[in-house]
Amino acid sequence: MSTIKSPQEKKRLSLERDRRNMYGESPHASRKNIKRGKQNQHQEERRTSNQALASIGTHSSEDQMIAAEVASDTTAKVQRINGFKKVADRPLSAFLERQQTRRERVGMLDGRSAVHVPSDD
Repeated sequence: MSTIKSPQEKKRLSLERDRRNMYGESPHASRKNIKRGKQNQHQEERRTSNQALASIGTHSSEDQMIAAEVASDTTAKVQRINGFKKVADRPLSAFLERQQTRRERVGMLDGRSAVHVPSDD
């Protein structure tokens, strides 16, 4: 059940839960690059498994065929483990803190109050 939250609690939860892309790319590009990364990973898996299977000839023994199949499976698993991984965006509070320090460093604030990010004290 939901509980009644104070405005301060709502703000704190919003800063924790809301996310911001800090990689400098637009969200549209991120959505397209995720699909592209998965596509490239699958293509790489198919290529490596086909290379392992291409090493056996038509006159190979059954043991050689089994060994090539096992090698194909292991290389595909290694590719999958080391392949594409999505990375979560940063919390809004981390984005605001980074923006605040950048503004202080550049001197953009000039004594004005900046965005207040509440701490967990």
